[in-house]
Formats: sequence, C-alpha cells, structure tokens
Amino acid sequence: MTVRDLSWQRNDPSFDHIIDELEWRGFIHVSTDLDALRARLDEGPITYYCGFDPTASSLHLGHLVQLLLLRRLQLAGNNPIGLVGGSTGLIGDPRPTAERTLNSRETVAEWVAGLRSQIEGYLDFGGEHPARMANNLDWTADLSALDFLREIGKHFRVGQMLKKDAVSARLNSEAGISYTEFSYQILQAFDFLQLNRIYGLEMQTGGSDQWGNLTAGVDLIRRMDGKSVHALGTPLITNSDGTKFGKSEGNAIWIDGDLTSPYAFYQFWLNTDDRDVIDRLKIFTFFNRDEIAEFATKVENEPFKREAQRALAEAVCTLVHGAEATQAAIDASAALFGQGDLRALDAVTLQQAIAELPNTESTLGAEVAEVLVATEVAKSLGEARRAIAQGGVSLNNEKVDDERRVLEAGDLLPGNTVVIRRGKKTLVGAMVSGN
Repeated sequence: MTVRDLSWQRNDPSFDHIIDELEWRGFIHVSTDLDALRARLDEGPITYYCGFDPTASSLHLGHLVQLLLLRRLQLAGNNPIGLVGGSTGLIGDPRPTAERTLNSRETVAEWVAGLRSQIEGYLDFGGEHPARMANNLDWTADLSALDFLREIGKHFRVGQMLKKDAVSARLNSEAGISYTEFSYQILQAFDFLQLNRIYGLEMQTGGSDQWGNLTAGVDLIRRMDGKSVHALGTPLITNSDGTKFGKSEGNAIWIDGDLTSPYAFYQFWLNTDDRDVIDRLKIFTFFNRDEIAEFATKVENEPFKREAQRALAEAVCTLVHGAEATQAAIDASAALFGQGDLRALDAVTLQQAIAELPNTESTLGAEVAEVLVATEVAKSLGEARRAIAQGGVSLNNEKVDDERRVLEAGDLLPGNTVVIRRGKKTLVGAMVSGN
C-alpha cells in the first residue's frame, strides 16, 4: 500500500452541506433520491461503497473520480468501503462493443491484490470513520448455481435487465451477449445486498454508466429485505472537444507509475484545455471555491500563463505520486525547455521524459543530424544539417554550431540520454550506447 499524507485534505467549509459541495464540484449526475439522501446524511454517518473490478493491473483516471468521491464523503463524517471484485472480475461487466476476454483466476487474484493496495492509499483506515476493504469473492465463492438462481435470480425481471444500455447495444450487434456477462448486474446487486446485511451499508456510488447495476441493487434490497437504500452516479467525464477524458492515443492514463510515469501523468494534466481546466480543478483537487474562482479569472484574463493548468498538474500528480516525484516531473519539464539544468535530473525521470518525446536509439559518434532524421523532425540529413548551420538546433540546451557535430561521451545526460531541440518547441530524445 502506498502511504499518503491525508491530513491536508479538506472539504470546503463554505458549503452548508456535503451534497451542496458535491453538486458544485460536478460529482453528482444522477441519484435515486437526492433530497432523501440529504436528509439521511443530516441524521448521522452512513456506510457506503464503490466497487472496482480487476479488469487490469491498475486503476485509471476514471476510477480516481470514484476514489475522490469516497474520500470526500469520508471527510464529511461517513464510513467508506472499497470493494474489489474478486468474483465480478472473473465475469466482466458487459461492454457496449464486444465480449470481454476472461482472465485466469490467478491473474484476477493478482490484480485484486494490486487494486486493493491502490485503493487503500486514498482512504483513512483510522480515526472516527475508518474505511474498510471488501472482496465479493468472500460471499460468492461457495454460492452454488442453484442457490444463486433460486434465492437471487428470481427477484430479477429480464425485461428490466434488457434496458441497460450496454446490454441493449450488445443485443443489437452481431456479437450478441453471453449469459455470463448478462448476469453481471445480478452479481453486483448481490454485493449491495450482502454489504447492507453485513455492515448496514446504505449507499453505492459509481459512474453513471453503471446506473443500471446500481439501481438493480437498490431494487434487490427492497424486494428481499424491505429496506430503502441509495445510489449516487457520477457523470462520465469528457473533454470539451468531445473526446473521452483520460485517453491518450488510445491508452488509458493509469495511476500506476510503472504504466503511466509520473512525468507523463504530470504532462497529461498540464496539457488540459482552457475550457476544461476549471471543471478538472473542481473534481480532482482540494482547492476551495474561492481559490478555484481565482484560477477561473486567470484563465479568462491571462490564459497564456497557464497557471490553472500548472496548479492542476501539481495537485493531482502530488495526490497520486507524491510530492517528490511531482517535483522531479516539474524540474524535468522546465529543464527540457531550457529553464533548468538537465544534468541535475535523476536518470529515471529523464528517461520517463524522453519516452514521451519522439525518441530513438543512437550511439556515440553518430551525428546530431542523424538523430533528427531518425526521430522524423527532419526529412533528410541535408535538411537536418541546414537547420544546424542556421542556428536552429541545440543539444542538451546548448546551441550546435557544427552541422556535422557528433555525439560524444561528455554529451551524455543521466541514464545515457541526450535531448535535442529544433526550433523553440520541437524536442526529441535519444538513448545512447557505446564506449
């Protein structure tokens, strides 16, 4: 488990109610009954949960929304449960496009442990409102198929299950849908029932794309135990240009630093569009309403300074990767553009930064011009050499004067790397081998 300092995290005291703050920040898209939930929260602490399925070895930015919602409700004096789907992860929530590939039990168990460790880092397991962790394999592993059908399945109506968006999309596609994935929402509803019985849990949170699964649990608890519980759905976050948030060239932005490096993570947030940055500050940071209003004014009046983006990138990167890794990413970002000492960077951070640039492998004795061609910022050696002759190329932030300049041992930065810039903004990197 990554140990984080949670002491600095605060909800905004200017809001009279946690529901008001969650609405202002954009966490609430749909609810079973928001007024009833508000009234219940006024009565005292509630226990609530969100489930995370191990369909990969790491959580991503979409999950971070849920983790922060769990944390904010905990800060408001409520008791969170983070559930990792050891059983639902063996099945897979149906996607709108095609059937999931079933992973082995060993793989799912490994991913369960990894996700549990990640989730634990965002919640407080001490104090007056300690968090708990749960694994739904605990109550499904010994459940027979007959008992599942007789005791749970009989409370579900197929017509209602077919209304779920992902299910209806699959039914109308050539891929169709298997009974395995079709039954997923029953399993998730059963989780809600079990947690309600074990811990007195009263609310489930999740993305709005999970709404059918969330309300299935609400209905099951009402049918079987006659109790009224709550569900809260967060919006699916998209960018102002319509693209899916958290996707970069088809790849998710992971919170595992081995899958998305702290440098790449920092850069992702730094590149947030002006149209999106205030909404991101509301959801992903603990800046209060007045501070975010100040950032909004800066975006309006001085967008070129990108102060809101820098604050967002530093805050979220610190939340996920810690202050030290974040500062290394900031230093690397500055140094790459000539505002710091490249040689002072640590090898790991520098290699992470170069991995985000057009890059190549090279050797000592190779021409700088050859690196420009290999990284496709020059179409030919002739073009690359002319750019050098015209004073438009630098090596490790020092201008190259010789158009046939070669890489030497003294040029190597930590990690046996070099950084070459053409013009003001076009950066490339190389991993250099040789004696």
